[in-house]
Amino acid sequence: MAVSTQLLSALAIMYPLLAAPALAGSLADIEHVVLFMQENRAFDHYFGTMAGVRGFSDPNVQVNSDGKPVWEQAVNSALTNATSALLPWYLNYQGGDFLDATQCMVAGDNGWQDNHAALNGGLNNHWATNNTPWSWGHYQRGDIPVQFAIADGWTIGDMYQESVIASTNPNRVTWASGSINVPGSPQTSSEGGYPYIDNNETPGCEDGGFNCYPLLWKTTAEIYQDAGVSWSIFQDADNFDDNPLAWFGQFQEALTGSALYNKGMVGQSLDTFYAMAKNGSLPAISYIIGPAELSEHPPYAPRDGAWLQKKIVDAVTQGAGWSKTALIISYDETGGWGDHVTPYHSPSGTAGEWLQDPYNEVGYTYSGPGFRLPFYIVSPWTRGGKVFTEHADHNSQIMFVEQWLAAKGKNVVTDQMVPWRRSHMSNLVNAFDFENPDTSLPTIPDAPAPHTNSDGVYDGAEVCESTYAVTRPTVPYTSQIGLDKVSSLSEQGFKAMRGALTEGRYIVFEQGGYALSNPGKPATDFSATKATSTHSDIAQRWVVHSLVDGGNTFTISSAKDGKYIGSHTGLIDSSSGAETYTVTFAAGNGYALQKENGKYVSVDGSGNVQIYGDVSYFEAYSVTYSS
Repeated sequence: MAVSTQLLSALAIMYPLLAAPALAGSLADIEHVVLFMQENRAFDHYFGTMAGVRGFSDPNVQVNSDGKPVWEQAVNSALTNATSALLPWYLNYQGGDFLDATQCMVAGDNGWQDNHAALNGGLNNHWATNNTPWSWGHYQRGDIPVQFAIADGWTIGDMYQESVIASTNPNRVTWASGSINVPGSPQTSSEGGYPYIDNNETPGCEDGGFNCYPLLWKTTAEIYQDAGVSWSIFQDADNFDDNPLAWFGQFQEALTGSALYNKGMVGQSLDTFYAMAKNGSLPAISYIIGPAELSEHPPYAPRDGAWLQKKIVDAVTQGAGWSKTALIISYDETGGWGDHVTPYHSPSGTAGEWLQDPYNEVGYTYSGPGFRLPFYIVSPWTRGGKVFTEHADHNSQIMFVEQWLAAKGKNVVTDQMVPWRRSHMSNLVNAFDFENPDTSLPTIPDAPAPHTNSDGVYDGAEVCESTYAVTRPTVPYTSQIGLDKVSSLSEQGFKAMRGALTEGRYIVFEQGGYALSNPGKPATDFSATKATSTHSDIAQRWVVHSLVDGGNTFTISSAKDGKYIGSHTGLIDSSSGAETYTVTFAAGNGYALQKENGKYVSVDGSGNVQIYGDVSYFEAYSVTYSS
């Protein structure tokens, strides 16, 4: 039967982002996965101001025993006597030359010792004193417009963590293999590392028998090779020594002409990647290793990295294989930039996770996961400005590839991953909506081409540092915004949520055109009222409070007046007596709110809240509004 013109017009109005009607699909529809990892930026530093993410408007911000939230970073007399704490601050608040100069500034140190010192035993309040006060600075959309546009156009993950509270090599080793060989890991002490927590590339071990090099356990690329899955490194001659496969002995010793040598050591050029993306001939798995100047590693400019990101995104989205390609963009570690979310990690004593600090600086500690990083997924199944909320780290990319290839009949499950990571980190599948692929493209601003010297070599950081004698702005100790104004740093807006629920956001739960609502006095029960297109009604905003770190049980309070949901549909004044809700996410359905008695919250067709025995699902929106 022919589809009416009226119906097509109605669909175009209701779903303007759809390129064309599409049939529901599955994970197996993906043919190409591109893994593109950049360098040394933290989540708050890049995206703390973004609307709809866990950023500067976090309602669950950690408050330490001294009564101070982690927004207030400790300072000392060596830094300033003008204040007792440093609040988040915008790096370019002085304007002028700093709008360009901070592109090549360096914040702090990204190593094991200084980042554990900033973490301060979980208080997460020593970024200024044990790293630098610049570590607590951030950019806004106008400073990194390309990164913002890509993340906003598709799906950003706001609970993606570095795998190791350390520098580049340990994190990229995890990305390529699933482990750094902390004692208790699947590897043996003779396979290198034991543990590998620094950038050592000198053969042998450091005093004490750790950071051993080269590494010798099996990488995921070798597993793909064994399973007959096509893969390749894509890099240029200047790869910033960022190819983690090159740190493994089996690749170093691979014979010229062998698969490990050709695909893992030599690889293919970025120009070849662009050409293959254009004609749809990419391998199943592509690793993108950018050149130093385009890596975003301080002092290399975010705007130069943006140019490379746009090149990669354009190559994928304008290529013949766009409808069946997933591009995952991540960063390896924080680069000395701070983040306010204390890392989600394993319990003390977990095998392969906890160790006695071999530097004898921070005692018995967990290796990771560490602080949050920028992370976004570009694909037809992640389109639409959504936020993915599950706990994830570099292991998650490995597990995603495992799940994807399992859906295509291939077994590439590695036995090298630490069991706790496999059990507790996301496999990223819930970030994707396979029932509603959308190949339309958002508008991504142009990125200026990176500066090159007369030989055509990128030299943007060198030019920047020679142009601006001062690249670090003055720390605003005496002109801070005030603790009550931290949330004002955020943009206004919302993002549709995907994935297992985590804290750190105001949430609107909607079903059938209605949103769960706190009507306020004299009412004593929550109800449902008409949803709004912007999801901005404060009466419809809720805050979840996790009862088990990494779990799915929560109490729920209202953003309107702080009241908690008590028994049945009642609202009570404090968390004492609040009912525990089990909140689960089901792809294709949404979020189920299950009460202690096993029944589910629902809204009927007339907008009345009902408690039913059958499961009922809500759409959820992470919202950021100042009122």
